[in-house]
Amino acid sequence: MASKAPKAESHLAMVRRARRINRELAEVYPYAHPELDFRNPFELLVATVLSAQTTDLRVNQTTPALFAAYPTPEDMAAAVPEKMEEILRPTGFFRAKTKSLLGLSAALRDEFGGEVPGRLEDLVKLPGVGRKTANVVLGNAFGVPGITVDTHFGRLVRRWKWTDEEDPVKVEAVVAGIFPKSEWTMLSHRVVFHGRRICHARKPACGACPIAPLCPSYGEGETDPEKARKLLKYEMGGYPGQRLSPPADYPGKPAPALGAE
Repeated sequence: MASKAPKAESHLAMVRRARRINRELAEVYPYAHPELDFRNPFELLVATVLSAQTTDLRVNQTTPALFAAYPTPEDMAAAVPEKMEEILRPTGFFRAKTKSLLGLSAALRDEFGGEVPGRLEDLVKLPGVGRKTANVVLGNAFGVPGITVDTHFGRLVRRWKWTDEEDPVKVEAVVAGIFPKSEWTMLSHRVVFHGRRICHARKPACGACPIAPLCPSYGEGETDPEKARKLLKYEMGGYPGQRLSPPADYPGKPAPALGAE
């Protein structure tokens, strides 16, 4: 006898499952946090711009020298481009990133009195700053709830069948409708943490995943528990994280400085 097709999930059932995933991720990653080192809104803004097309680890290894040389928007706006390019070289696309940072810091100096604005509409006007970057800064430097749709977040919410949208703005809108605003920033951290540590792009560690029973894509990756455990990354696998200066409650090892890997 032919097997029955799986019953379609109602929207209400999906919302309940999504919220349960968030609750369970909160238990797995109670220490979830931004994986960029920063001490103030300006440093977070710059670090987030630099994180395009590279790892947070590489940004964290690069920014100590950058902020030692240019600690304020005024200092950065006056930088000699060639000197900044040399500092940023490890992050890739260093010429374009130098141009963005020079424009961004000049705009902060000239239009916002040297302060990072705390409104989305102001942030996205800055050179090199899109909606994703703005939400990172708002959520983590100003406490304004925001959903950060990076490649990890988009990949996981599609795997979990919360949405099939590909456009980040549409993904953000759909997910914002599933969760209360108070959850948006921490949800973003938990999902990204899970994507980096367990639910990888090419080979998810399905057999070591704590939310496997809630995942409609279970089986896309390695299901054998022992083999799956070998795929775990960062603190889950016993390796250093991405921050050189992680929060006090982070259970893993700090990342090494540039050249110390």
